[in-house]
Amino acid sequence: MSELKINSQRLRKDLQALSQIGLRHDHGIYRMAFSKGDLAGRDWFLQQINDAGLTAHQDGAANICARLGWDDYETPNVIAGSHLDTVPGAGHLDGALGVVAALEALRVFKEQNVALTCPVEAISFTDEEGRFGGLFGSQSMAGLVTPEYLHNAIDLEGYALTTAMKDCGFNALDALHTQRRPGSIRAYVELHIEQGPVLDRKALAIGVVEAITGLIKWEITLNGTANHAGTTPMDMRKDAFQGLAEFASQIERVLSEFGSPRSVATVGTVALTPGAANVVPGQAVFSLEIRDTDQKILDDLADAFRRVLSAIARRRDLMFEFNVLSRIEPVACSPKIIDAIYESVQAADVRYTKLHSGAAHDAQIIANIAPAGMIFVPSKDGRSHSTAEWTAWEDIEAGANILLNTMRRLAG
Repeated sequence: MSELKINSQRLRKDLQALSQIGLRHDHGIYRMAFSKGDLAGRDWFLQQINDAGLTAHQDGAANICARLGWDDYETPNVIAGSHLDTVPGAGHLDGALGVVAALEALRVFKEQNVALTCPVEAISFTDEEGRFGGLFGSQSMAGLVTPEYLHNAIDLEGYALTTAMKDCGFNALDALHTQRRPGSIRAYVELHIEQGPVLDRKALAIGVVEAITGLIKWEITLNGTANHAGTTPMDMRKDAFQGLAEFASQIERVLSEFGSPRSVATVGTVALTPGAANVVPGQAVFSLEIRDTDQKILDDLADAFRRVLSAIARRRDLMFEFNVLSRIEPVACSPKIIDAIYESVQAADVRYTKLHSGAAHDAQIIANIAPAGMIFVPSKDGRSHSTAEWTAWEDIEAGANILLNTMRRLAG
């Protein structure tokens, strides 16, 4: 079986066109979910689907699909894709590469009349990046969205998902009817930039993803007593910030004792109250995010961090509480899909390695209802979520060809 090739010039033109949508003067891309930029990106994708003579479909979660050989779910289908929404000030490849490469695969199948045994889809999932919590489109498809989820989903400025969708002509409640039935998806495969340094440092073109990280995200509040910074002796303070500082200093020890080489933990946001230079902080509110690809290790780390928090609060006479903001379980990629990727990589004779994904992706959500797998291409210096995001064209082309032939193997 000879390997198929994407139309390199067309793929490059598509990525360049998409990189201009939502672009601002700081050279960052702004296509946050249901923003003006996101709507323009959606319109562009729909136009490309129609121009290619494929069938366009938009479901209740506003996921956009391009379809080839569709038979109304009679035959389990193969899906590839990612997302077109971005973080504020994003680069041009995160998510977009997977969507455009999947669309290109369907174009090649159609133009070359490739014999397939099942329908194929290219999909753009809604709000992967988390303006309203993250992974909304794939969670809807996996049946993980509830009325409570929809009611509580708001962005950092208090703008509700339900309102945002209504303002864009959608009804958020339709997302409750978006679930694909079990067995209706033969395979889901996602091409993505690595967003890390491994492939770039090893000068490898392809990463075959074997597992995708899970994560636990908490919002922690330490309550002490605000007091005068000049007149309150150090041994009489109930300083919430000192509790936070001690907790943060214990992160590396906890990871070393209870984690794995893949474990990471991050305090990413901090808010101190009252927030004045001459006042002992009476409250510290901060985030803690823990990631690993093993659920037991994640649970062990969460237990260890709870114990550390309790001990610090007791010793410093502080009160504490934490809210679980999100919990995503790690997943192992499907051996069937890994094998198809391996066959495509070996046929293409490109340098590759096996690795794990430290970032969350739609693939791990779809893994709840279907076999899922991922293909990585290098990120220069491991950079992503910034204007410095960049991947050499030869690596993009190699990744797109691996996706194309992996889809053909899964659907053929």
